[in-house]
This record gives sequence, structure tokens and C-alpha cells, in this order.
Amino acid sequence: MTQQIRRVLVRSLDDITLEHVHAPVPGDGELLVRTTVVGVCGSDTHAAAGHHPFIELPYRPGHEAVGVVAATGWGAGEFAPGDRVLIEPNLYCSRCPQCRSGRYNICQELKVFGCQTPGAMADLFTIPADRVHRVPAGMTDLQAVLVEPLATPVHAVAKTGDLTGRTVAVLGAGPIGLLTVVAARHAGADRIVVTDLLESKRARALRLGADEALSAGSPDLAERAHAALGGPADVVFDCAARGESMTQAVDIVTKGGHIVVVGVGATGNTPVRLDLVQDREIRIEGTLMYTAEDYRTAMSLIAAGAVDTAEIITATYPLEKAALAFSASLDLEQVKVLVTVDGR
Repeated sequence: MTQQIRRVLVRSLDDITLEHVHAPVPGDGELLVRTTVVGVCGSDTHAAAGHHPFIELPYRPGHEAVGVVAATGWGAGEFAPGDRVLIEPNLYCSRCPQCRSGRYNICQELKVFGCQTPGAMADLFTIPADRVHRVPAGMTDLQAVLVEPLATPVHAVAKTGDLTGRTVAVLGAGPIGLLTVVAARHAGADRIVVTDLLESKRARALRLGADEALSAGSPDLAERAHAALGGPADVVFDCAARGESMTQAVDIVTKGGHIVVVGVGATGNTPVRLDLVQDREIRIEGTLMYTAEDYRTAMSLIAAGAVDTAEIITATYPLEKAALAFSASLDLEQVKVLVTVDGR
């Protein structure tokens, strides 16, 4: 008989269940991977709530995943059963101008494993072999599962060039904001100020290397940020991506400065002071996902101990309690919630 596996199906925030389906079989160039641990991303909860602009319900989540190769298809390279791997979930076409220039993270036909295709929040999954990386020797599963979340800030920070001696503001201290602090510090930022509504998140930001953490609700936030940084910020990373945070970003950044939108914005219109953008020559730029180079940088940072997993990973649930993991992820006091498979 064909093996049956469990796989998480999300129809809404109130309807997250396990479906039982036939185990997938790896095709040519694919790996069959047994999941060990997978993260719940902010994009997952946004999608479950029906708010993600690019993920349609129902969907089968799991794009932050670590696992062990169970079988290989023909032409799957040098991978073998037993290899520990983590996935790079951007599925690209290789043909469009963006892919040909190396910017496959913005492929014209981009799909994301676990967002537009069935993901790794399951007992087993298949994925093209060129979409996985070996877990470095000595790296734990809990460290490896943070490579994907860290790669996004690494890519965002790389877009700003050399940060040596420059000042940075990070708006929002969720998982991506906190990891942006790590990436910015690694890139040489001189002073970093972080904003968030929650005191607990601000405290985490300080422990992860921020120089100052301010309440995002302060009416004089821009002035307080300028005081903490010794003047307007050279670079602002908007990890909240809301109307309020964009207004704050424009107020905090210096003339000729750079605003990078890292968080997934809500659908609809976001007001921006174009008079200030024009008059101050402010550069506003989006950033999406990462490339293999960002993955390698993220892996090296984690291997070097730059990320304290205890500060980022705040809860774990077994696969059969995935609905509780999603619910926990909605708690603003949580940072990164994980789903583990088979008690690993």
C-alpha cells in the first residue's frame, strides 16, 4: 500500500487541519525530504487571515524548513539519504531577464514553496535539489531553521551597500526586525535604534545588539530617534510596512537617505509624503526574499553564533498541533514559533 503522510491544510485562521495524503515521490532532479522542524512565518498568519496579497486560501504552508533527505530522484546531484538539508523556497523560471541577471528572487514567474505550492509542514515533501542547502556540520536544527528568516534581512541590508560607520533605524521588532539588527550590525552599522510597541520586543532588540529601543507609539518618535543616533538615520528598514511606519520612516531618515521596505505591506493605499521624498532626495526601495549568496551569509552568521536562538525561538508545537502554533504566532509577545515533526 502507498504510504500515507500528514500535511497541514490552512483554510482560514479558524480552520487549520491535518490532511492525510499519499506520500510524494521524488521526480527527476528532486529530493524527498523528511521534515524535522519548520517555522511559522508572519506571512503564514497573514495568509491564514486572508490578508496576504500573494497567497490564496486554502494553502499548505511550510517554507522555513529543515529536514533529512529520505530518497533522491534521478539527477538530484550529490545528495544522499541521511543528508541534513534546509530549503531555499523561491521557485524561479531561469528564463526571465531578472533570473538571467542573477536576481531570481524577483523572477517574473516566481512561486514560493509553501506559499503557492504545497510546503514542508508535513511528514514528507519533495523539492528540486537545487533549492536546498546542506546544513553545516555542527549546526543544530534550531539554528538551521533560522537561516531562511535571517536571509531576508541579509538581502535587505546588502541593498544599502557598506553600512560601516552609518546609522540605522529598524521599525518593528518582530522576527525580521530583530534579525535585521543582527544583519545591520554585521554589515558595520555604527549605531542602531529599533522601534516597537511592545517593551518585551524592545528588550530583545537591545540584547541582540541594538543601541537604543524606542516605543513606536511615541508622538515624538522621530526626535527621539534622532537624539539616539546623533542625527537623522542614514538608513531606515521598515519591517512593519504600514502607513504609520512609512510616515515615521520618512521623518526619521536623513536627507539623501535610504528607506528599505522589508515587511510585507497590507493591500490598499499607503500615504507617503512625496513632497518630503522629493525635497530631501529620499530613496525608497522594496526588497524581496534573497538569493543563494544571502543564504550563505546567513549560514555563516548563525554558525559564528551571531544569533541567540533562545531570543528568537519562543515556542514549539508538534505537527498535530499546528493550529495551536498558528494561534501562538498571533500573540505579539511571541517571536518565532516552530512546528516539529515526530517529536524532534
